Amino acid sequence: MTKSEFRYAHHPDDVKKYTTEDLRREFLIRDLFNEDQIKVTYSMYDRMIVGGAMPVNTVLKLEPTDDLKAEHFLDRRELGIINVGAAGKITVDGEAFELNHKEALYIGKGSKDIVFENGSEGQALFYFNSAPAHHTYPTKKITKNEAEIVELGENRYANRRTINKLIVNSVLETCQLQMGMTELHEGSVWNTMPSHTHTRRMEAYFYFDLEEGQAVSHFLGQPHETRHVFMKNNEAVLSPEWSIHSGVGTSNYTFIWGMAGENMDYGDMDAVKTNELK
Repeated sequence: MTKSEFRYAHHPDDVKKYTTEDLRREFLIRDLFNEDQIKVTYSMYDRMIVGGAMPVNTVLKLEPTDDLKAEHFLDRRELGIINVGAAGKITVDGEAFELNHKEALYIGKGSKDIVFENGSEGQALFYFNSAPAHHTYPTKKITKNEAEIVELGENRYANRRTINKLIVNSVLETCQLQMGMTELHEGSVWNTMPSHTHTRRMEAYFYFDLEEGQAVSHFLGQPHETRHVFMKNNEAVLSPEWSIHSGVGTSNYTFIWGMAGENMDYGDMDAVKTNELK
């Protein structure tokens, strides 16, 4: 079973007038994991798709939604998947890939049959992003050991974190999709601070590994007109090209960042000084 949603893009001047309810309806993506269901949200921000698959009693096949107007989901797209649950399996055109916790799989344009399957111990939870593609690159599994690792932040600023670049052009070739995972160390709660914008690409954040009863306040908006959205475990949020994207939690957590747009340079960003945010 597949459930789909559609989200329009927004002018920053309009977002300034949004209520809390408006912000949550337009940018927050909830209920990504439901038993024996695939959920996809199609966004007009660089036509990024954010989704989740939770196979329990049956295997789940990734079918094209009406928004794609395609015979197969990846006829004109590429796909990145990160397993945020227990071990599971993804089969791509007959080839099986075992995906453990926090491992990733890139699937290139033109793949036809993508099937999600739960493992024998615990519950697999497959979080994915998809973006339009113009070329076919090979399907490839990426473990944490194969990721490009970057250590950032300091304890005194409560932002010490490990960045795992999983699906990026320094690890494997993609058309435009980039994905990675940032793990906050114990005692650290701030992510992507100092913050930045990058008008060359949009971004989506998925927060997980959050303790029961805790929350993350995700910040978005223009640097001089910031807004916030409180988020629970296993929820995602869209970040427009004109928006900052940072957050702070009531405990440490992990988040997955996914990007699509015209620029593949991870370091291409317009920094914003923390004391200039409004």
